[in-house]
Amino acid sequence: MTQTPTARTPAQGQARAQFTVPAQHPMVTVLGSGDSLLRVIEKAFPAADIHVRGNEISAVGDGREVALVQRLFDEMMLVLRTGQPMTEDAVERSIAMLRASENGTSDGQETPAEVLTQNILSSRGRTIRPKTLNQKRYVDAIDKHTIVFGIGPAGTGKTYLAMAKAVQALQSKQVNRIILTRPAVEAGERLGFLPGTLYEKIDPYLRPLYDALHDMLDPDSIPRLMAAGTIEVAPLAYMRGRTLNDAFIILDEAQNTSPEQMKMFLTRLGFDSKIVITGDVTQVDLPNGTKSGLRQVQDILEGLDDVHFSRLSSQDVVRHRLVGRIVDAYEKYDSENGTENGTHKGGRTKRK
Repeated sequence: MTQTPTARTPAQGQARAQFTVPAQHPMVTVLGSGDSLLRVIEKAFPAADIHVRGNEISAVGDGREVALVQRLFDEMMLVLRTGQPMTEDAVERSIAMLRASENGTSDGQETPAEVLTQNILSSRGRTIRPKTLNQKRYVDAIDKHTIVFGIGPAGTGKTYLAMAKAVQALQSKQVNRIILTRPAVEAGERLGFLPGTLYEKIDPYLRPLYDALHDMLDPDSIPRLMAAGTIEVAPLAYMRGRTLNDAFIILDEAQNTSPEQMKMFLTRLGFDSKIVITGDVTQVDLPNGTKSGLRQVQDILEGLDDVHFSRLSSQDVVRHRLVGRIVDAYEKYDSENGTENGTHKGGRTKRK
């Protein structure tokens, strides 16, 4: 942190902005523990000199950069007023949103504060919220449309946010039950050769859905809800021949459905139900020669009324920040080498 008695006077062609942090907000909530948030801001705005004196923050430098710094602190204060703390990740994402808006690469009017303070579900002392603009639009689309596709790489919150919306819908009595399903593609949905009971055979493929449920509901209530049929977790093959009314239905790992399976699943939709389909079209595990139903359905249903496609990218990854860089690195390699996930479609890695 730059602690100075006075901020320097702007040179010709430079601008200056000053921001006063209200007394009810301790400076540590704005600057971060050990000035961690301030360091993130200073690194993001190298063309602006940022100075702090008491509860006064000033910025001097390039006019556009200074204006963005001012907007950033305004947005941070709006978030802090809700009682939600600012983190390094939240500051970085706020800066990215402001820059996208400034550069004209954002096609919406949502502000960082609107994105970061939208509560989806509060459970066991924590609140689930979107963390990026595309995540907020994905969540909003689930509210507005009957069928929503969430397509994007690993770690973008596609399934987790859909699960949170499902639990919210159940708790507010918008639906009577939640149905969670996945294709057990690694075993070709022919599970007989695996050891154990049927439950033990399918459990490894459905475990990620159970894990998310445990984050959002009292773990002691989950067996009771499942026994009552209020929550059902089942492989995709078990959906055939059913009509699902008054339900919030999530199909996860949809890139591993065949076109026939995708059509079968979509036509399970009943009255007063909602469907969310999530998947990553770069992670198809189907046998060679089998088309991905998730890839094909985009060409078939794009533009259909009450069907929405939300597309997320590496910029929406909310796991360790290295995950986003890994996704970008694979996309760059595939683009340069004509491969898919680093391998040729025949399965052999290209060697240089």
